[in-house]
Amino acid sequence: QVQLVESGGGSVQAGGSLRLSCVASGFAFDSYAMGWFRQGPGKEREFVAAISWNGGNSYYADSVKGRFTISRDNSRRTVALQMDSLKPEDTAVYYCNAAGSSRAGDKLIWGYEYDDWGQGTQVTVTS
Repeated sequence: QVQLVESGGGSVQAGGSLRLSCVASGFAFDSYAMGWFRQGPGKEREFVAAISWNGGNSYYADSVKGRFTISRDNSRRTVALQMDSLKPEDTAVYYCNAAGSSRAGDKLIWGYEYDDWGQGTQVTVTS
């Protein structure tokens, strides 16, 4: 049974930082890319960042590139998201999941692997 437990969210002022963490179980963690996704108020869930199975490559949505950093620790089955220079538009519930990609032209399109989402962690950025 896939379990994903996110933590680390909170309320910060614009320009601040937060570090999210996710602990995963129930699947071969070190065989999958892992990703962070978010769902803002009234919006659909969207891709934020992904990291390859061995941590060697990372990928970011244009909206967070240069501000967010994804990392993973396979020995602890955890994936983290360091979020700096936060903006009000980053306000959302953040989720982790195993991630997969497909190519559309010269772009990688990222999606999630499992329908078993965790509870997510709320990030609120005030101006």
